Amino acid sequence: MQITYDAPVSPKLIRESLAGASSRPYWLENAGKERPAFLDGPDIATEWDLVVVGGGFTGLWAALLAKQRDPGLRVALLEAERVAWSASGRNGGFVESSVTHGESNGRNRWPSEYDQLERLGIENLDQIEATVKELGIDCDFQRTGSLNVAVEPYQERRLLSLDPQAIAPARVLSREEVAKEVNSPVYRAAWYDVRTNANVNPAKLAFGLAKAAAEAGVEVFENTKVRGLGRDGRSISLLTDRSTMTASKVVLATNVYPALLQRYRLHTVPWYDYALMTEPLSKAQLAELGWHNRQGLADLSKQFHYYRMTSDNRILFGGYDAVYYFGGQVRASYDNRPETWERLARHFFITYPYLEGIKFTNQWGGPIDCSTSFGAFFGKGYDGQVVHSAGFTGLGVGASRFAARVMLDMLGREPTELTELEMVRRPPLPFPPEPFTAIGINTAKWAIDRSDHNEGRPNPILRVLAALGLGYEVT
Repeated sequence: MQITYDAPVSPKLIRESLAGASSRPYWLENAGKERPAFLDGPDIATEWDLVVVGGGFTGLWAALLAKQRDPGLRVALLEAERVAWSASGRNGGFVESSVTHGESNGRNRWPSEYDQLERLGIENLDQIEATVKELGIDCDFQRTGSLNVAVEPYQERRLLSLDPQAIAPARVLSREEVAKEVNSPVYRAAWYDVRTNANVNPAKLAFGLAKAAAEAGVEVFENTKVRGLGRDGRSISLLTDRSTMTASKVVLATNVYPALLQRYRLHTVPWYDYALMTEPLSKAQLAELGWHNRQGLADLSKQFHYYRMTSDNRILFGGYDAVYYFGGQVRASYDNRPETWERLARHFFITYPYLEGIKFTNQWGGPIDCSTSFGAFFGKGYDGQVVHSAGFTGLGVGASRFAARVMLDMLGREPTELTELEMVRRPPLPFPPEPFTAIGINTAKWAIDRSDHNEGRPNPILRVLAALGLGYEVT
């Protein structure tokens, strides 16, 4: 069965649209002048109350929130490269409220507490918005809501069959209604939710959080890689490439990179995701496109695209391909994948054929930390003095703050609402060692593609994986 994105597009059009595109992430390029400068790590042994490892969103939120909770703490944040240089500076530019990778995944995995997790997710997004305003972080934060668009007849049928009262305040838009929001010949219907999504320039948000943390007294060190942990009396020792540091407590926020607690090394694998950014649209192009409300967009296929309108009227178009490289390695060379950029460009012109002739200024990729639960998980080490979280599977811009709160609560002496969650107390299954991980992932990708070509029906492979708790829900 042919689906919408199987339609042909002129190879010449694709080549010309990508010619001259920079391989640097647009966000980092756009926010370069706002990047704060921090020192490299100390060359001598130092002692801290709390050391946070990782300068992405999870680590930045953990350090800032720790100082806000107790301004007297001596807190250090260590980043192996530069703040936000990885996923936090090269993602899709959206902040979702979900901490469970969507309602379907959340209800399937944590049915008894899903309503609580949904509430906590909405509160978390509200608190991010409030923090951005309170600290005056200029990061193009817009609480625009989201449109999840049907691009196949079966997706349209499913949306139009929903009970409006059961899904309120979200609502379903018909083909005519969605065309008034965003004009595309492939949009057949849409799920419109005004509460659960915001758009953001993620690099500017990360730089703003780093500045706020430093102003609150966090000592931020870049180019300081932690190579291992150990015990030093009652403290935790952190061996960096510059010196040894000791801390009473440690937060590990290393995302897709190998966990410093060995027991969690197989709990995530790196998926590589890719995106394109257009040049600014002209007034005539904007008039034809619509998109005046600037909602976040994604389609409803299992292999889905996500796209956003930036503050300077560019379109970010990403997703669809999720690439796993054998061995689970994270390498700079994997950021470059011309065949995926060409595929995304083809899908872009299928979606917006009247934008023929537009150029892409940026094309980039990067790894996502995927867990078997499709959501963040939590762990402890060294008698509870070290806490760890990873596995955001593409929704970390928002869920990272939630994870930071959880980890800080885990370091406390008393249980809290967050530490008592089943999602927090029970980590997901680890991935198997190679070659079984590569075989399983590539088989699952094939099965997902077949499902999209069969009106979304789950095949036996997806059903088995879901029954084992290894990834994809089958709804």
